[in-house]
Amino acid sequence: MDVPKISHEMIIDELARRAGTTTRNVRLYQSRGLLPPPQRRGRVAYYSEEHLARLQLIGRLQERGFSLASIDQLLQAWGQNRGLNDILGFGERAVTGWNEEEEQFLTLTQLAERFPDGLQDPELFQRAVTLGLFETTDDGVRVPRPSLLRVGETLIATGIPPEAVLAEMGKTKTHLQEIAASAVELFRRYIWQPFLDAGMPPERLSEVTVALERLRPLVSTTARALLSQALERAAADAFAEQFTLISQETADMSKKAS
Repeated sequence: MDVPKISHEMIIDELARRAGTTTRNVRLYQSRGLLPPPQRRGRVAYYSEEHLARLQLIGRLQERGFSLASIDQLLQAWGQNRGLNDILGFGERAVTGWNEEEEQFLTLTQLAERFPDGLQDPELFQRAVTLGLFETTDDGVRVPRPSLLRVGETLIATGIPPEAVLAEMGKTKTHLQEIAASAVELFRRYIWQPFLDAGMPPERLSEVTVALERLRPLVSTTARALLSQALERAAADAFAEQFTLISQETADMSKKAS
């Protein structure tokens, strides 16, 4: 593998800041062998862009549920010349590619125009940020999944209060996180772990990759189908309940009239 040219050297504080982590984590990863040792000149340690890229990869994999032990095995494979380029490529495919939308950027004025009766309250604005509807930037907001913002906009336009919309989105997000965790656990237990236990043989990586690519649409399709089924049942139950109430009220009114 070609070693990228060092374009900038950093001390540990700058490295941690640019990687979005802490100096404590940098030292932890280094002590566990996940991060190559820095170059030392005198008593000062200098880190390179290669260290930054490694930290960013570790961070992305951790966010998606990879343990430090699993990451360690990936990085060990690199040291043993067992095709880490392919394994890291798989890792990138595993943690990216789930979002098929193109992000958008809005100014605060544009955001206010889309939500004239909502999100003006700082508390509601922060709740929307926490839910991931958008992220604040220096000159506005970044919208990673515009469809979610459109859903909120439509629900508010139908008359549902912004606080109720955000509360419902929060509950839905919690339930979907549980579903996502279960799906990832199936992959980890029955596909990824046997691959690790076998010593990550390069010839089996393509099988793991195919399994991952099959998992993506299956999880989405299953979630949509089961949600549609649940909505159908819930709507039928709600209508039956309301129809019963209306029928009872009509009967009571008829008795009073007679």
